[in-house]
Amino acid sequence: MSALIQNSKLKSKNSPVWHPYTQMKNAEIIPIVRGEGTYLYDENGEQYIDAVASWWTNLHGHAHPVIANAIAEQAKKLEHVIFAGFTHEPAEQLAEQLLKRIPYHNKIFYSDNGSTAVEVAIKMALQYWSNQGEVRKKIICFRDAYHGDTFGSMSVSARGVFTQPFQNLLFDVVFIDTPNNENEIEVVEQLNSEIRKFRNSEIAAFIFEPLILGSAGMLMYSESALDKLISICKQNNILTIADEVMTGFGRTGKFLATDYCENKPDIVCLSKGITGGFLPFAATTCTQKIYDVFLSDEKYKLFFHGHSYTANPLGCVAAVASIDLFETENTFENISRIEFHHSKFAENLKGNARVKEIRMRGTIVAIELKTDESSGYLNNIRDKAYQFFIQQKIILRPLGNVIYILPPYCISDADLKKVYTAICDFLKET
Repeated sequence: MSALIQNSKLKSKNSPVWHPYTQMKNAEIIPIVRGEGTYLYDENGEQYIDAVASWWTNLHGHAHPVIANAIAEQAKKLEHVIFAGFTHEPAEQLAEQLLKRIPYHNKIFYSDNGSTAVEVAIKMALQYWSNQGEVRKKIICFRDAYHGDTFGSMSVSARGVFTQPFQNLLFDVVFIDTPNNENEIEVVEQLNSEIRKFRNSEIAAFIFEPLILGSAGMLMYSESALDKLISICKQNNILTIADEVMTGFGRTGKFLATDYCENKPDIVCLSKGITGGFLPFAATTCTQKIYDVFLSDEKYKLFFHGHSYTANPLGCVAAVASIDLFETENTFENISRIEFHHSKFAENLKGNARVKEIRMRGTIVAIELKTDESSGYLNNIRDKAYQFFIQQKIILRPLGNVIYILPPYCISDADLKKVYTAICDFLKET
């Protein structure tokens, strides 16, 4: 093992690696050497409960043998092939698997991560209108949104700390408020007003995180509100894009968050949990109506997007294996079990003087803390909480003053109790 890896503090100062969303000046990086189920193990053999599923990617547990073996077997056959003009069985099989669960869609475009899944969706929507001779440049999104870190995905995200250095380079969008229990009627009227202002002939699409805005602090809103917004867009011939990168694959209690809605989106973005946390991979699905607009004898109407590793066979077989596990391991029973325990925990926290609000949906529970600072990603309580939980050998990475749990579905009741207890202990100390 590298000498740098053997010492966390030495690694953070001397390693050539630059870590994401990390102030490297004072960072202490923990070297992880293996994972198993809900646990990650560092170089000293210390065991950590991964209560955030490694940035929301891990569904069934670390190093799950079914997914690992599928990747290993595929690697012996075909590791990769250019996907322009070629195909392979894993890509076709995955498409069939996904479309069974998104029956209102007919086509899938593969890419590499959540940001690129969103980039694909944005370009798909804009070129959809361009191919028909219409100039539609406006995109509607929620004021608190986060859709990724590439320039297109940043453009349809909140103007805030994540995008501040790049403000002048982002394209203009139309913002409406994020729905909540108090403002649903007002948000519906905002959407109608913006459609009237810009005329629906100028608006290309409405993009949204369905039911839960993750990076905004796990903000949650109702399926009835989303249904109304999608319905209004359909009535006005505006495409709808569901960013299910975080909410997909069971996180909200159903396979997709939009499964709660009667009105369905025209485009769906998938990533994070798609491979069960094993490999970077993404997919953007769409209706036959959208796909058909790109079919033409005129070459300029082809979809101008692609990645070197589009439809990587290893990622495809990982995703197929992960989806299969939803049935073979009774995954939705585990999701219901986690939801049951989360709801009891949330009920026990009601009335706690340190808690401003508790939000819960499916396997996600978020506790917003009262602090002297304004709420937000840079709230200083985040660092204090993170270090407290690390000392308890629990990985919780608060979003500012919002502590949330989003575990792998294999987490045991005992480990959930440890996480809940650690949060309660932190509340007592602050």
